[in-house]
Amino acid sequence: QVQFVESGGGLVQPGGSLRLSCVASGNIFSSYVMGWYRQAPGKQREAVALIMPGDSIYYVDSVKGRFTISADNAQHTMYLQMNNLKPEDTAVYYCNGRRSIATPTYLGVWGQGTLVTVSS
Repeated sequence: QVQFVESGGGLVQPGGSLRLSCVASGNIFSSYVMGWYRQAPGKQREAVALIMPGDSIYYVDSVKGRFTISADNAQHTMYLQMNNLKPEDTAVYYCNGRRSIATPTYLGVWGQGTLVTVSS
C-alpha cells in the first residue's frame, strides 16, 4: 500500500511561482514511474512531470522550461517547482505512480490533491 500527501498549492498571479511537495509512504522501488499529475477544469487528468526508470525525466510540452521535478529519496518526498505560472496551469495537482509505464493502475488512491489557481 502506497499513500501520498500533497501540499503547497494556492493562489498565485501569472508569472509567479509555487513549490509543491508530496510525501509518500509505503514500498516504492526505483523501477516505478513516479511524479505529478494535474486535472484542469473540464479537462482530463494528464501527467505533468515524471521520474522514469533510470531517473530520466518526462515533462509535458506545455510546462517544459518552467517546471522542475525533483525528489529527496531519504525523506520520501517529491517536489514540483513551478515558475512563470500561467492561467492555463490552474488545476488540482496530484502525485502518484505506476509500477511501469504499461501498468494501467496507479499506486495510490486519487485523493484531494492540492489546488493551484493562477489568476490576477
